[in-house]
Amino acid sequence: MDATDIVLRDLADEHLALAALIAGLSEPQWRTKTPADGWDIADSVSHLYFFDIRSALAMTDAADFAADTQEMMKSFATGGDPSVAFGRSVSGAELASEWKKYSAALVAAGRNADRTQRVPWYGPSMSVASFLTARLMETWAHSVDVSDALSLPPTSSMRLKHIAHIGVLARANSYRANQREVPEANIFVSLQAPDGSQWEWGNADAPESVRGSALDFCLLVTQRRHVQDTQLVAHGALATEWLGIAQAFAGPAGAGRQPLS
Repeated sequence: MDATDIVLRDLADEHLALAALIAGLSEPQWRTKTPADGWDIADSVSHLYFFDIRSALAMTDAADFAADTQEMMKSFATGGDPSVAFGRSVSGAELASEWKKYSAALVAAGRNADRTQRVPWYGPSMSVASFLTARLMETWAHSVDVSDALSLPPTSSMRLKHIAHIGVLARANSYRANQREVPEANIFVSLQAPDGSQWEWGNADAPESVRGSALDFCLLVTQRRHVQDTQLVAHGALATEWLGIAQAFAGPAGAGRQPLS
């Protein structure tokens, strides 16, 4: 199994985890507000549905994806958000059914994709494996919004390693997104995996480090928790600074979450 096969397997499993989370929700539950400003559970799933469709398109037809992007930008330019429109126009049950269909289509597109291609997206193009990993990260992040809305714990599995890895690699981008100079620093990251093992990045002898649970780190870098609401421990000024601005996703700095207490 190569890297793409592994992430495809884990992306499909992440879809199953979210499907289990939303199974059997009543219509009022679908309209439960999440911590994401102005969004309810249906909006979160609709957003995934919308971009899963476009993700499959990006891997199968770059020209059609480019044309679709132009049309989508027109909608955003008028102040609308086409990614939540479908979920607001149908029942929760229909939304769940359609999302499952298109999330499966995304996985199928990934299986059939030319593994040597660069996949176009709204920022830099990505390898197929990196592109699918980003989809896994977004699926999990929005599933946290859903579980938060339902007062349930976030899904925690060994699949978090994909997200943690992106979070570590995106340290420099976290600075750029916040218009800060990227410091030259070696930061060792040691995270406890859900099975109790350790995931490590960098040199253990580095003067600065970040330690804690993989779940807390993933919640932080997807901006689903404020650093104060995690048990992550930063040693060193630059490690502490990084945790204050960390984001695993590309694009502008997110607003993040306010401390819970």
